[in-house]
Amino acid sequence: MTRLVANARHPVSITLNGKPVEGEAEPRMLLSDFLRHELGATGTHVGCEHGVCGACTIVVDEMLTRACLALAVQVDGCDIGTVEGLAPSPDRLGVLQSAFRRNHALQCGFCTAGILMSLDHYLSRHKAPTEDGIRDLVSGHLCRCTGYTPIIQAALEAAAELATVTEETPDA
Repeated sequence: MTRLVANARHPVSITLNGKPVEGEAEPRMLLSDFLRHELGATGTHVGCEHGVCGACTIVVDEMLTRACLALAVQVDGCDIGTVEGLAPSPDRLGVLQSAFRRNHALQCGFCTAGILMSLDHYLSRHKAPTEDGIRDLVSGHLCRCTGYTPIIQAALEAAAELATVTEETPDA
């Protein structure tokens, strides 16, 4: 294990939403702060800073991760996905994001980024999700506005749409 100097900034190189990026962080800097303040990925929200609310949920090397519980220096060399990477282009929403919009699955929007990341990760691994499975997943997120029903409906709708896209587009 590399020993880092506590009061010095250290280089951190990651792949963020498919693009290589670099920044510097002190050993105590949280990953959420690194993403927001060093790299400008402000879609990663910070809520409780205890890993309970789920607003800071991102994907690190294909694993759901609470960015407020990880240190920036821990992810050096990792592949990181944030909510900014869900849209196929700056002017177009992804399937799940569009379903959220149609179903009014966000209100204040604070928890939305973390929920979208968890659901995107889940739906990519569960092609025919159940309502119970989605309910179980979102139980790890705190939302004070929607009551979760529109979120679950949006996730089920997105899963159905993704299933038809997958069926129509054979693997090459």
